Amino acid sequence: MTAEPLERSWGRHERYGRTAPLPDTPPLVLRTARESDLPELRRLDREVFREVAYPGFLLRQLWDMYAEHFLVLDDGAGRLRGYVLAATRTPALGPDSWILGLCVARDRRRGGLGRELMTEVLERLRRDGVERVRLTVEPANRAALLLYRSLGFSPEGPDAGLRRDYFGPGMDRRILRLDLTA
Repeated sequence: MTAEPLERSWGRHERYGRTAPLPDTPPLVLRTARESDLPELRRLDREVFREVAYPGFLLRQLWDMYAEHFLVLDDGAGRLRGYVLAATRTPALGPDSWILGLCVARDRRRGGLGRELMTEVLERLRRDGVERVRLTVEPANRAALLLYRSLGFSPEGPDAGLRRDYFGPGMDRRILRLDLTA
């Protein structure tokens, strides 16, 4: 399972038909995460997810294990503006994958960056022979639910995929699934 390197630059204005760049918004580069990105990944994860952010040591281990499916949006000025992480190819997962994180900086939301990250990682997973992708989402996160459903994800299991206390007391999640072979 090998994935070709990814490094693509695009500006939001180009992607969505704007005729002029947004002020103070440099073009972003969508690329595979590098080891040198780990401190910045930790900062971004803490900024967005706060008390449920991944500990630094875990981000390190996730990068070690899943680097080819750990994609970032780099603003070219030393700051990451988003990431997506897919866990793949362990004996337990088989032909399945889990999206372990999708993160977009608060000041860059609602511009299609989450969709761009998800579209690219799903394409990589398809190329690598992954058959099913699952993820969890906080039930009240309507924006994320709409994004995932628009990409073809649907609830897995009874109760529209709702799993009470999935991450502990009061931390409910919806489980969503996408079949990549369809």
